[in-house]
Parts: sequence; C-alpha cells; structure tokens
Amino acid sequence: MTRSKGVALVTGSAQGIGRAIAIRLARDGFDVALNDLPVKNAVLEDLAAELRRGEESEGSYSPRTCIVVGDVSKEDEVKRMIDTVVDELGSLDVMVANAGIAAVTDILTESVENWERTMTVNVTSTFLCYKYSAMQMVKQGRGGRIIGASSVVGKQASAGSLSYSTSKFAVRGLTQAAALQLGRNGITVNSYAPGAIETPMLAGLRAQDVKQDVRVQKAIDASAVGYIGQPEYIASAVSYLASKEAHFITGKLLIQHVPNAN
Repeated sequence: MTRSKGVALVTGSAQGIGRAIAIRLARDGFDVALNDLPVKNAVLEDLAAELRRGEESEGSYSPRTCIVVGDVSKEDEVKRMIDTVVDELGSLDVMVANAGIAAVTDILTESVENWERTMTVNVTSTFLCYKYSAMQMVKQGRGGRIIGASSVVGKQASAGSLSYSTSKFAVRGLTQAAALQLGRNGITVNSYAPGAIETPMLAGLRAQDVKQDVRVQKAIDASAVGYIGQPEYIASAVSYLASKEAHFITGKLLIQHVPNAN
C-alpha cells in the first residue's frame, strides 16, 4: 500500500479553485481535510466520496478524508478545525488558506460594511489559518507548507475591486512576514495569484456588473495565451508549492499573469 505524503487541509474547498486543489493534492498522495461553511456540508461529503472513489479506480493512493465545516474568519472555529484534523488524520503538513470572497466595488461606492466583511473573510481568515497551522507544524517538528490565496489584483490593483484588491495585497504582506519567521522551522509560506479563472465567483462578478464583465473579457483577450484559466491550472501550481521539492521557495507570490485591462 502506498504511504501517505502527509495531511493537507484546504479551506473553501466546496467549489472552484479550492475544490480543484483538494482533488489534486489527493491525487498527489496526501490525505485531505475539506473545509467550507456549514451550508456546504453535503457538497463536501460528495467531494470526499469522489476523492476516495476516484483514487481507488486509478489504482493509486486512496486518501483518507475528513470534513471540518466552519467559518475560518473566527478564531475559535479555526482552532477547532485544526484540532479536529490532527485528531482524525494524525497531523497537519500542508495548509491551503484558499477561502475568500469578492465583490464589485470602488472608492466612491464602497460601504464600510462590505469593506470590513471582505477584510475579515480574506485577510483575517488567512492570518488565523497561517497562525494555527504554523503552531501545529512547529509542534510536530518536521516542517510543513503554508499556502495562501492572493490574486493578480494583489500585485496590480483593479479600480473595480477596491476592497478585494486591498485584501489580496495584505495576503502578500502576511505571507512574506510569516515566511521570514518560519523558515528556520522548515516551514515554507507562499501564495498564489490567479488571474481570470473560470469559477462560480468569477461568474457572479461578471453577472453583477456589466463593466466588470467587460474588464474580465479585456483581460482574457489581452493575456499571453488568450483564453480563460481553469481551476486545475492553479491546483497544479499549488501542488508544486506543497511538494518536498519546493523546500527552497518561500515568501513568494506565484502569479498567473494577465495584463491589467482596466
């Protein structure tokens, strides 16, 4: 029987990029813990079953899975989530802080309520996932991989995504600072920066505002490849960052570059 490469926890794994990352890491040989909000529990159950069936049919590693529903922007729920993963699967070796939200906003229309919600979900949740996964990895004493979701608009801001752009810039800073502290513990901390990826989140943004739809299409048309990305493309990049081979890469932002089309 093939031995597990370790335990990976993916937040926001019910759909889109998070789902693709969970599938890829399972195929890579990790046991996988799946997180999303409680309303997504049934979707996570289906995904867990799919992971087990898929790997069995390919004759490769059949992953153990566990489901840890919860709001990752709340400290007590993040603590409980990580404790549950360790209790059920034995350790935590890879944390992928993928969960996030986005909305069409600008400096003239942004509300304080939406600003604070975006910062809480996108930044505070990433901080909490980084902090408590790092504590567990340091305790285990064998290193680990911490990976967070930034965005191309966390490198070059978008006027139509004010709070989202700001939150993704913050993830970059958090990633760099954490990497500097945790490197001597054998823990790498990196982030990935998707451009236009075909996900339910992007579909919602395009439907929300005609101008945003035009911006996205311009970005796709102006990109080097000329087509929209798929969640699996990001999952393959995360797969490398989670691997043993990536031990010398830390504090970095892995960008899927799409030229600014504002």
